Amino acid sequence: MKNTISALLLSPGLMLGATAAFADSTPATPPTGIPEDSRAWMEDMNNADALAWAKAETDRSTAVLQADPRYPALLAEATAIAESKDRVPGVSFRGDAVYNFWQDADHVQGLWRTTTLASFRKDKPDWQTVLDVDALAKAEGVKWVFKGTDCDEETRRHCVVHLSNGGEDAVTIREFDMKSRAFVAGGFALPRGKQNVAWADTETLLVARDWGPGTMSGAGYPLVIKTLKRGQPLDQAQEVFRGQPSDMSVGAETMRDAQGHQATLITRNLSFFEVETYLLAGGQPKRLALPLKARVHGIHEGQLIVEVKQDWAVGGTAVPQGAVVALDLAAATADPDHLHPAPVYTPTSREGLNDLDFTRHHLLISLTDNVKGRVYVADRNADGSWRRAQLQLPDNANITVTGTDRDHDRAFVTVAGFLEPLTLSLVDTNTGAVERLKSTPPQFDASKAVVEQREAVSSDGTHVPYFVVRPRDVPFDGSTPTLLYAYGGFEVPMLPRYLGATGKMWLERGGAYVLANIRGGGEFGPAWHEAGLKTKRQAIYDDFVAVARDLVATKLTSTRRLGIEGGSNGGLLMGVQFTQHPELWRAVVIQVPLLDMLRFPVIGAGASWMGEYGDPAVPEERAFLAGISPYHNLKAGVTYPEPLFVTSAKDDRVNPGHARKMAAKMKEMGLPYLYYENTEGGHAASANLKETARRQALEFTYLLRKLKD
Repeated sequence: MKNTISALLLSPGLMLGATAAFADSTPATPPTGIPEDSRAWMEDMNNADALAWAKAETDRSTAVLQADPRYPALLAEATAIAESKDRVPGVSFRGDAVYNFWQDADHVQGLWRTTTLASFRKDKPDWQTVLDVDALAKAEGVKWVFKGTDCDEETRRHCVVHLSNGGEDAVTIREFDMKSRAFVAGGFALPRGKQNVAWADTETLLVARDWGPGTMSGAGYPLVIKTLKRGQPLDQAQEVFRGQPSDMSVGAETMRDAQGHQATLITRNLSFFEVETYLLAGGQPKRLALPLKARVHGIHEGQLIVEVKQDWAVGGTAVPQGAVVALDLAAATADPDHLHPAPVYTPTSREGLNDLDFTRHHLLISLTDNVKGRVYVADRNADGSWRRAQLQLPDNANITVTGTDRDHDRAFVTVAGFLEPLTLSLVDTNTGAVERLKSTPPQFDASKAVVEQREAVSSDGTHVPYFVVRPRDVPFDGSTPTLLYAYGGFEVPMLPRYLGATGKMWLERGGAYVLANIRGGGEFGPAWHEAGLKTKRQAIYDDFVAVARDLVATKLTSTRRLGIEGGSNGGLLMGVQFTQHPELWRAVVIQVPLLDMLRFPVIGAGASWMGEYGDPAVPEERAFLAGISPYHNLKAGVTYPEPLFVTSAKDDRVNPGHARKMAAKMKEMGLPYLYYENTEGGHAASANLKETARRQALEFTYLLRKLKD
């Protein structure tokens, strides 16, 4: 299933948010505890007055930043890196072919393309176009953004393509013939909405979307799944599952393994982190007796592979939080109330699971060990136990399995470090042999830089790791311009990545870059995340401050030269730091943020995140939220740094209303700020590479003005 409920994922410096795509809606009646707000009109993404206000503020702010003499060079550098044709393509397997979605200066909206593995090994592969999104956008007069596909794995003939207008989460879905490379006349076609689908069989989709009154949750997500036959009108689709009004959402997924085992799962998401899982057998859903905090990743050799995110005692077996177990599919189908998990992987206190992937005969376990990447190949023994062996890949790096071949035992794996360009390799999971295929040419001069991993001590004594990327010859007198980045939520780990544009525009100009692994993330498994949930969230903010103060104490930088940046949930982090510790920062980049933490459940998809932040209707949680809400904690008479707000008019996930309202309030208070609202781009704040480059150039112009001048 392409669209699953997941966190507001962000890579440092670049918005890559990915949440479920479901029909957009807002509750008819605001939930209890939601206050009125005189600026609520700005929460309407399409309100003409709000758009006019945003345009005026964007024009004012970009005029200031683009007038800086450094801006043209920064824009040229960012554009050259973003549109570089020698960067490594992100690829996946489909049968014997390799597929990639590619954007550059000539293909602004992008090409979905394919080649053979033999051709891909060459310096210049023979790419064949599958879908030209630029041509489609031109023909239809819509600025389509490619949002991925869901494909029928039984015949591998048909896929459904997800297309977004301008980058928003809401998508139009159309059936596509992989053989003729054309949309299917009379095939599946679903109108715009935040929706998800799964192939039940070659003629049937399972569809979760807005089916009319009573089919949407208060979070604006679907509560009803129906089967839809090819060519069947939507109003004739047959209901197979319905959640409760209090639920967050429902979804479906069909899983297959290389041996022909198949299972269709339905997930009833009670909250962002709690889910009931059902097997669809004979057209009827049967609930699996899994703990609520568990996720089925796939099927492997007839075994359901499950990540368990809470301690689970079952049938005399104690499964610890963060472990991976296997369940026999046939046994679970016959008796879903009595499960018999076999341990596959048990984490240490310094490990965090990143992902699980499958080749024909092997399970791949990707994890971090003290925030350093590891990949293991796991296999099932004859007695049902499991063994695993580590792949020999570079240490002190971010290692990612980007594609696996279910027909063969091979996988695409990327390796990257802060200073080491991304390298793509083909791994033979039978032998462990690693064949290097592609590498991104260096995008900045890393010869004068060094990477360190340090720890800061938070307010409660917790040791918080962080990475420093700095010039080798910094004087340690507090004069180094330093950019500190973090996220701190939704169990999303912040891992090393090749700095690319940041290296070119920041490190080469003498700046230092810091990535903090604060609580709330997934660097050390579910416990590290849960340490900052709801009313415990101040620990996340204290971790961030501890890192900042450590940077100042070691004289890498000073408050005069220290800037911070974060997006989405990290944008909330920035807002909290802006209001709780304005004295610590000279520059604050607040990207696609949540900022009104008392009204967030009725703004965008906010109601779905109450499992992370808390519920304003619960007195204890409301009191905490009121105490941290950046929008409500701006105070007269306080000296604040001049922040840069970055958002998008097409962000139908977080909603630009948060940034609009905060900036408007600051304006009324006479406080300085800069504001950039892109008219497209969705939660990524940029729908194509040119827009990404422009946003980066504006941000680094701001940072240089504040921290280097």
